[in-house]
Amino acid sequence: MYVLEYFLSLLVIIMCFTYSTWWYLSNRWWKSSSVPTKWPLVGMLPGLIRNVHRVHEFATDVLVETKGTFEFHGPDFANLNMLATSDPANIHHILSKNFSNYPKGVEFRKIFDILGNGIFNVDYELWEIHRKTTMSLMNHAKFQTFLERNMWDIIENGLRPILDTFAEQDTLFDLQDIFQRFTFDAISKLLLDYDPKSLSIDLPHVPCEKAFNDVVDALMYRHILPEGCWKLQKWLRIGKEKQLIQAWEAFDQFLYPCISRKQEELMHKSTAKDDEFTFLNAYIKMYNQWTDGDLGTLQTFLRDTFLSLMFAGRDTTSAALTWFFWLLAKNPLVEKRIREEIQQQLNLKEGENLKFFEIEKARKLVYLHGALCEILRFFPSVAIEHKLPLEFDILPSGHRVSPNTRVVLSFYTMGRMESIWGKDCLEFKPERWISERGGIKHEPSFKFPAFNAGPRTCIGKEMAFIQMKIVAATIIYNYHIQLGEDQIISPSSTIIIQMKHGLKVRLVKRVPLMSN
Repeated sequence: MYVLEYFLSLLVIIMCFTYSTWWYLSNRWWKSSSVPTKWPLVGMLPGLIRNVHRVHEFATDVLVETKGTFEFHGPDFANLNMLATSDPANIHHILSKNFSNYPKGVEFRKIFDILGNGIFNVDYELWEIHRKTTMSLMNHAKFQTFLERNMWDIIENGLRPILDTFAEQDTLFDLQDIFQRFTFDAISKLLLDYDPKSLSIDLPHVPCEKAFNDVVDALMYRHILPEGCWKLQKWLRIGKEKQLIQAWEAFDQFLYPCISRKQEELMHKSTAKDDEFTFLNAYIKMYNQWTDGDLGTLQTFLRDTFLSLMFAGRDTTSAALTWFFWLLAKNPLVEKRIREEIQQQLNLKEGENLKFFEIEKARKLVYLHGALCEILRFFPSVAIEHKLPLEFDILPSGHRVSPNTRVVLSFYTMGRMESIWGKDCLEFKPERWISERGGIKHEPSFKFPAFNAGPRTCIGKEMAFIQMKIVAATIIYNYHIQLGEDQIISPSSTIIIQMKHGLKVRLVKRVPLMSN
């Protein structure tokens, strides 16, 4: 019965879309406005489908034209009405002031079912204990040392040998792929004490590492298509849903053995070492203390928990680094200033290469920090946030939302709005993040939501900046990046803003700066 309903829904959508397109083309009615036309039956869905390959730019065009908030009307027969906003007042209201009315909710869990009971999928007490447990780990006395050792180990044994090889061979390669492999290995080693070595000279195909790209692609389509359509694809194992199923299998095949291996190791440790700082111990303890609902088996809960953290650690950092080096290559004066800051703040001597520096010294790289903030303004790693209110609400913009209205927050658009960042909003200016005293200028999270805002602000923000600074400083000081010619650079139409076609570059080893 359900299958028949899915087929009928899909058939109606196809027929309506075909009719609308024919009517549109036959009437030759072209308009200059970015706002999509509302058609009979199918609403604004044709305009969305027509722009699905550039959905973030499309949303930006519409939101800029409509002054930051826009009501999207979906097909009459599908629950696809949305309110998109990039208004800082609305963002602040939804993510902070009226936080309790905008939980992740059932709809979010349906779309992101692959994350199970991980921190990004849950609400209320389970979310609070997830957050409390993870924050206690990141605030642990051993964490900073652990993170520092982990980062430099991956750099020295993985990243540097590969970059040196590419530089010596003068080979064109995809820098985005290298960053994705780097962050995947780094987060796997940090969380599970296991190095998958995807960042090896021969660049091996590691199914779990590549599965992340398929997931972010498929999840975006779940935001756009009516639920019946993507559920039908899932049942038939076709299209983006087939990719998602295969990715799910790849994650399970990677994570379950890693978890079992780590559990086995911990069981054989002596009593004196039982309190050793590990993520696994902390989440096992959390599972055993939870009594307010079914979390499934321990193995499943650990799988959901680690997969959620790996998503945060792999995709967001690699995406930010990729966009950073693209804009850096197009702004040589910014690159020069960052190199000078590195030499000065890290006390590098004449002819000395940059090999290692402590996390504490990374915090002194203020201009580099500003440049990274500027990248995240333009290309926030998480491009959109999806909310469904529990009760009727009126936003500061005056728009009304009901429990059946999806609210989509476009963080990508916010960095491109003159009303938020001024007339120079489309210029790459790290200086906008530097205070008069020479420190980092604070911007409120509802204006700069690259790390979300309100109670759900990203707890890994500081770790992400440390990782990005260490990688960026190592590459900037030791190499010069040349962009490959004739490549098309555009953002992917996915939840995580990646480069759609990668970033092809060549590397040249630098001669260290001479001291003044």
